[in-house]
Amino acid sequence: MTRPVDTGVVDAADVEAFARDGAVVLRGLFTPDEVATVERGIERNLADPSPLFLVASRGDDPGRFVEDFCNWQRIDEFRDIAFESRAADAAGALMRSSTVRLFHDHVLVKEPGTQQETPWHQDQPYYNVDGLQNVSMWMPVDPVAAESTLEFLAGSHEQGWLLPRSFMDSQAKWFPEGSLSELPDIESDRSAHPILGWALEPGDVVMFHMLAVHHSYGVPGASRRRAFSLRFLGDDMTHAPRHWRTSPPFPGLEDELPAGAPMDHPLFPLLRSPS
Repeated sequence: MTRPVDTGVVDAADVEAFARDGAVVLRGLFTPDEVATVERGIERNLADPSPLFLVASRGDDPGRFVEDFCNWQRIDEFRDIAFESRAADAAGALMRSSTVRLFHDHVLVKEPGTQQETPWHQDQPYYNVDGLQNVSMWMPVDPVAAESTLEFLAGSHEQGWLLPRSFMDSQAKWFPEGSLSELPDIESDRSAHPILGWALEPGDVVMFHMLAVHHSYGVPGASRRRAFSLRFLGDDMTHAPRHWRTSPPFPGLEDELPAGAPMDHPLFPLLRSPS
């Protein structure tokens, strides 16, 4: 049985910052016990990866960047955090949504010395959902220095879709060249852009819109960067089957949910609702 969104988890300034910038940091959202729960879940996931597990770094990288998706149904720690923590309440308040659904979970681990960068991109073009009431949570279980954290282009969630490209070779595989506006070349002159990013401690989270342009560098030195994400859907989010493989994929879902339908399906459980 669901419960209503507890809007008191975030304050008005957080809601305003999320609406304006597309990203906000929430300090200490998770307790030490909850961080430990997520850490156990990540280590279970790494020891027993799913079929969606992938290595997202090159073979000659001195470190290693790995990802996995959609494990909440088999890893109890992930399910507990999604259903019972304050993350869904924070998401509902930031989205200004009366309902909160779980879209998917996502583990991202960069081992010490990983050079692989995550290029500037938006998430929503790689997903099978449409709508504006959405939020992704990114929480580390290790301290994250400013040089290795997620960075965001403030306000970019208001620009609509920008041309998505493949991460490893920057190919326009989904839309023809020139059919959408390109991402700005942020790295050529970082000072010309409103970039947001925060050093993080375990317990802190970053909440961001699926259209917010973001990236991260590698992880120099001897530190791991183990992070866990939950993606949340609000009132206006609907199914949007794509003609390309989404990340993560949901094969056969278009046979059960037509285009434009609410995401009312067991794969996307309702976490918060008015009644």
